[in-house]
Amino acid sequence: METRPTLDPEAVETFVLVAEHRSFTRAAGLLNTTQAAASLRLRRLEERLGQRLLERTPRRVSLTSAGERFLVPAREFLAAHRRATDALSSDNVRLSVGITHHLVGPDLARLLQAASKRDGGVTLNLRIGATRTLLQRYDAGEIDAVVALRYDESRRDGEVLTLAQFGWFCAPDLPISRGQPLPLAAQPEPCKLRLMAVETLEAAGIAWREAFTGEGAAAVGAAAMAGLGVALLARQAAPAGLSEVGTQLDLPTVPTRPLILHSSVGQKRAAATLSAIAAAFRS
Repeated sequence: METRPTLDPEAVETFVLVAEHRSFTRAAGLLNTTQAAASLRLRRLEERLGQRLLERTPRRVSLTSAGERFLVPAREFLAAHRRATDALSSDNVRLSVGITHHLVGPDLARLLQAASKRDGGVTLNLRIGATRTLLQRYDAGEIDAVVALRYDESRRDGEVLTLAQFGWFCAPDLPISRGQPLPLAAQPEPCKLRLMAVETLEAAGIAWREAFTGEGAAAVGAAAMAGLGVALLARQAAPAGLSEVGTQLDLPTVPTRPLILHSSVGQKRAAATLSAIAAAFRS
């Protein structure tokens, strides 16, 4: 009978978190341990498997080919381990996550699917709303974590997940005359995305008119789909069926914005679920 190496769940979880965050420091923080301890766990896991899973340099961490092959089975191993241990526990963990509505669109199902792979007895409570409101609730301790866009330097805390990209979108059959002001669909003031759209257009000397205002990015996307105007949307939140027309209409490129994770999560299972959501935003 073939002898297989016995895997330590803590070491496997350390590997998965380092792989998802590309950082020993971040993984150690989520595991409530030190960077040295996390590195030791990884080294022992690699020795047990007889494979090098990660390439480490002072500037970056990347997966080796063996690490790429091991990542999915490692996640499945952790999920099975959690189900086995949770079967004997009646404790249920709640995780409340707020996501700014500027990021919510067709991609939401993929984000929730990432969370479902880290079930482990975690009840996910998703809040969608305006960035300002979500951060106020986070600061008040009503929400465990918030994923939001950073539009300015008024707040510098949180972890940068990725850079959000934006585009100008409208219905494929929307007639737009180049000599006429651009019909803009946007949220009312003081929406930061609206301000970014207006400032970008005016800096480029492009005339515009307010064609639609509505509360929430979903309403603005629906207005664009209905042919009411052109909307500035995060690409991941643009409804299917809209056309990106920035190049076609010679509209200015909109700068990227950091996508920030604010988190106070310390409970281990909740942190694993949040880590999966964060990794899905990065990918």
